[in-house]
Amino acid sequence: MSDKTVYFFAAGESDGHAGLKDLLGGKGANLAEMARLEMPVPAGFTLSTEVCTQFYNLGQRLPESLKPEVMKALSHLESKMGKKFGDNQNPLLLSVRSGARSSMPGMMDTILNLGLNNMAVVGLAKHSDNPRFAWDSYRRLIQMYADVVMGINTNQFEIEIEDLKADKGYMLDTEMTAIDLEFLSNNFLQLVKLAAGKEFPQDPMEQLWGAIFAVFQSWNTPRAVTYRQLHGIPNHWGTAVNIQAMVFGNMGNDSATGVAFTRNPSTGENRFFGEFLINAQGEDVVAGIRTPEPIEALKVKMPEAYLELEKIYKKLEVHYKDMQDIEFTIEKGRLWMLQTRTGKRTARAALKTASDMIEEGLITKEEALLRIDPKSLDQLLHPTLDPKAKKVLLAKGLPASPGGVSGHLVFTSEQAVLEKEKGHSVILVRIETSPEDIAGMNAAKGILTARGGMTSHAAVVARGMGKCCVAGCSALDINPEIETIKVAGYLLRFGDLVTLDGSTGEVFLGEVKTIAPELSGDFEKIMSLADQVRKMGVRTNADTPKDAQIARQFGAEGIGLCRTEHMFFGPDRIDVMRKMIMAPTVDERKKTLSLLLPMQRQDFYEIFKIMNGYPVTIRLLDPPLHEFVPHGEEEMADFSSRVGMPLSDIRQRVHALHEFNPMLGHRGCRLAITYPEIYQMQAKAIAEAVCQLISEEKMEPGQKVLPEIMIPLVAYEQELKVLRSLVEEQIKWVQSEKGIAFDYKVGTMIELPRAALTANQIAGQADFFSFGTNDLTQTTLGLSRDDAGRFLPQYIEGGIIEIDPFISLDQQGVGALVKTAIDLGRKAKPNLKIGICGEHGGDPASIEFFFKSGMDYISCSPFRVPIARLAAAQSALRSKK
Repeated sequence: MSDKTVYFFAAGESDGHAGLKDLLGGKGANLAEMARLEMPVPAGFTLSTEVCTQFYNLGQRLPESLKPEVMKALSHLESKMGKKFGDNQNPLLLSVRSGARSSMPGMMDTILNLGLNNMAVVGLAKHSDNPRFAWDSYRRLIQMYADVVMGINTNQFEIEIEDLKADKGYMLDTEMTAIDLEFLSNNFLQLVKLAAGKEFPQDPMEQLWGAIFAVFQSWNTPRAVTYRQLHGIPNHWGTAVNIQAMVFGNMGNDSATGVAFTRNPSTGENRFFGEFLINAQGEDVVAGIRTPEPIEALKVKMPEAYLELEKIYKKLEVHYKDMQDIEFTIEKGRLWMLQTRTGKRTARAALKTASDMIEEGLITKEEALLRIDPKSLDQLLHPTLDPKAKKVLLAKGLPASPGGVSGHLVFTSEQAVLEKEKGHSVILVRIETSPEDIAGMNAAKGILTARGGMTSHAAVVARGMGKCCVAGCSALDINPEIETIKVAGYLLRFGDLVTLDGSTGEVFLGEVKTIAPELSGDFEKIMSLADQVRKMGVRTNADTPKDAQIARQFGAEGIGLCRTEHMFFGPDRIDVMRKMIMAPTVDERKKTLSLLLPMQRQDFYEIFKIMNGYPVTIRLLDPPLHEFVPHGEEEMADFSSRVGMPLSDIRQRVHALHEFNPMLGHRGCRLAITYPEIYQMQAKAIAEAVCQLISEEKMEPGQKVLPEIMIPLVAYEQELKVLRSLVEEQIKWVQSEKGIAFDYKVGTMIELPRAALTANQIAGQADFFSFGTNDLTQTTLGLSRDDAGRFLPQYIEGGIIEIDPFISLDQQGVGALVKTAIDLGRKAKPNLKIGICGEHGGDPASIEFFFKSGMDYISCSPFRVPIARLAAAQSALRSKK
């Protein structure tokens, strides 16, 4: 911790600057910067974020060394403003505000008008010759201090205000007179004493220290903690505290307060955008107590102040080279700037602003690319809920896959398919999904689960399909037997309408209007710039021709993961797959597999055709066979009657396949060692699909089809050696039979710690590595991604970890294995192609790690492809610095 903890600022004088955001927080650093630019900033001082860290280290006590520094800064502030804090005739009043290094709007606390008491309010009324203003300021202080510092529920305060207005026939707060406000202030003082058992503090210094204490405490309020979790803000950053001389927008009709953006934050249009209120304080604008006026009206009502504000906002945008969000107050015609910060904006506005600023010569192309949050692009690719629509919130889960959809509740995959065939839009609700639900998930508009995390089956598959999904919504009491959901006092049944917001994780009652996505020219422009800069390729995880087509439209340069198991769950295929599994002999299995071969061949053919020369990595069968068999007596009986197989044989086979921990059991390459005929069929189907396309298109050998065959769950070099030989035998046989040669690669998925640690050995049998970071995270941390969501939030809240390792790669642990495997693999085979196909391939922080580790490409779900393209470009640009 540095010796200096208090930083003073006033117009033309500043201890800090914009570069000290980590120390002064965003608000404090920007106030200091505006002061350096000699803008009209009320004088004040900032307590650094280091004080917040010390506050919590001391068990929520302020360090003793802080008091003399604060008193010294306060004395300087008094001399600057020509007023004394605690004076009863012309008091200096203060605001105390939070200010983290990353903007957290509305998440922490603010107290205004500190320094007023029963005597000072009388003096202020007399000195200002404005009793109404003085009593209005005092009643605001009492209410705000009671809420923030004393922890009193202030609902009764609002009731007092509304009752008085009703008695007097007032419509607006501004109609209340000085006598009314004095009456309210006295009532508020009584309410404080009644609720707290003590008087409202009359000592201004007690008020100040109480406010400082409360703002530091607000760093760990539940809403602030939740906001940090959602936005990836570390808990250890802490907040600064800004103590500033008050200026007043509530001194009459020549005073005002407002909030504005230098450009439209929704559209990005280069037009001053904002709102203001005459005779009000700042919280009135934010809280919506009164309806503000558009900023254009200020030009008419206060033209001189508006012209000065116009000059300042333009200067700030040029200085920061970005859209600014500003707060201002006009006190008796004089403009004061209270805040500037980088304006939060929609993805559409971010793209337009960046594109326009390039054309205006304000920023470079590289700066434009670094400015846009890649994750925000999700907003552009899915329908979103109309923000103006009325909503009834039922519950909130995890925002697993973005978009806004409405539909009728269904409880099974079969219901989803049937209802879709009837022309109904449906929401598939499950306690948790499994691969067997794939048909229903495909039929549904959205997926809702009570269990599972951000990389659960439901989440991964939904993102791959571009489906809206809310996962892990534990407030839902789902009874699948009677098909009901109890939530928030409602009992929902089959067919009831609900709406999902996959961008926030919210679930609403009934239908909510949505807004369709529209990709603008700005999107294409920024994506084109990103492609020119990035070094890593960007592929997609796609299992169907539809997914592949969507990914190509979003700019995917191939498929990094085609999961073949999803191809077997179609209604026309699942029974054939189950018959193969039930077959008692190798010959019977091969006979049944021959029925699946043309289906697989057609799937691969269509995907190869869509990819049109880009590489396609096909992962051979990975899940355990138990996932494909019928479960439960009714389902087994139905299967028995359809295929004419004795029910007893089915029961016996299902029981024999049962595993206590199937994800670490008989799956992946282990399955192929036991049942080689499965991989033989798949390799043959791939080869035949390539030959079919080459012969139809009359291509040169290898010109337009680039198959890459991936063997999953390899732990030993010998496993890969055996299965590579099996795959190549089938490919060479097909090439010989068809008389067509083509290039291909055989590689493996690195998803086990042993594979990573012996990558130099495995590389001898591999043409490429693809990291399956979902399973590598599970096997490294010993965590089930579907179950970890039950306790990982507590790990994050407790500061044990900063982020869910299934959302963003655990770079120190799992990342160390990734880096080790890359180094060992490339040492053994320098030209080894290396990529990643886990869900981390769509996470910007993980992408930066993969870039630094030397990967050739990343692969993610189709709707994350634009995110990955931009994040890869940003990683390349940052590496230059």
